[in-house]
Amino acid sequence: MFKRKIIWTVVANQELQEILSYWIIRNHSNRYSIHLKNLIMETLDLLREYPEMGRNTNQVNVRVKIIRDYLLFYQFDDFTLTILSIWDARRNKKRE
Repeated sequence: MFKRKIIWTVVANQELQEILSYWIIRNHSNRYSIHLKNLIMETLDLLREYPEMGRNTNQVNVRVKIIRDYLLFYQFDDFTLTILSIWDARRNKKRE
């Protein structure tokens, strides 16, 4: 079965790195970061085949998939799955 190519935007890639770095610093270990990254990659593997699993958003052609406490925003077409952003759903956007 055909699987879409995963493309990370610069912003999404930076956000992922910040999330993983946060957990390494907070826990003084990379164990949870590795676990979280594996969970994200497993979810992406599913989305490659079933991109409509995510929920529609207010933005046209943008979907969101919840992965634990994180929201993964993405778009897709017949050939690609583009990761637009990933962020902690617990953070308060008004305070940033």
